[in-house]
Amino acid sequence: MENVEIFKALANDYRLQILFWLKNPEKYFVHEENVDMREVGVCVGEIQKQLGLTQSTTSHYLSMLQKANLLIATRIGKWTYYRRNEVTLKHLRDFIDKEL
Repeated sequence: MENVEIFKALANDYRLQILFWLKNPEKYFVHEENVDMREVGVCVGEIQKQLGLTQSTTSHYLSMLQKANLLIATRIGKWTYYRRNEVTLKHLRDFIDKEL
């Protein structure tokens, strides 16, 4: 785990908001038929609508979170879905508890 990259990715209100929403996706996003938001994730378009930002900015933010290993992307057809990487988030919590 590259802690510096994780902290860089977290240093933005919108990116933090994405992680917050994806913690309980059923509460913040429209449920798509045949897609389990917990297992597969939330479609980029739904995240963009919730953020109220352009598609390119939303994709950039999601890419940063994915590169920091905070999100897992799943491609289904032409759509990409994102969910939290709980393993990385647990490692981050452990790092903060033990090292900081």
